[in-house]
Amino acid sequence: MRAPRERRLLDIALLTTGGTIDKTYDPLRGVLRNDVSVLDVMLEGMELEGVSLHRVEVLNKDSLDMDTEDHRQIAAVAKEEAGRRDGVVIVHGTDRLTCTGDAIVETTGDFLQVPIVLTGAMRPWIMRNSDAPQNLTESLLAVQILDPGVYVCMHNRVLRLPGVRKDPERLRFVYSSSFQSE
Repeated sequence: MRAPRERRLLDIALLTTGGTIDKTYDPLRGVLRNDVSVLDVMLEGMELEGVSLHRVEVLNKDSLDMDTEDHRQIAAVAKEEAGRRDGVVIVHGTDRLTCTGDAIVETTGDFLQVPIVLTGAMRPWIMRNSDAPQNLTESLLAVQILDPGVYVCMHNRVLRLPGVRKDPERLRFVYSSSFQSE
């Protein structure tokens, strides 16, 4: 964990890329879509004393629709924001979240001075049993206390990248067996 800091606002970038966490229901088509962000609604209900958030919309896609260039674009923006902020939280779709996380690790190398935390949701915010509020809350706390590095924060767990994968059966992120056992 980071050393205690002086009393000042912690400057956090909140990058948005779309994903399930930010999906809304389209009643005309009967599907969930990434059309309008719901993050402001989630943030309005949170006490974020001591934190100054800077929203940066990078993309608004389902991560299954992301390609290598999208991952590189997110990584470049994350690196840029990490160079001027105290931390970065990235809201991302879970299916390709680790691809972006690995791209950030590759882009930043060992030169990262702040934590970058990726999060998302397995169920959209608009659903009653959504994990979105918990995951966003945990990520906003984690970015304040973690050492520099790239992490996934969801479901009361923080995992450092690389070496993380989504376990579709358990609907959570786990360490890949070739990197570290649980």
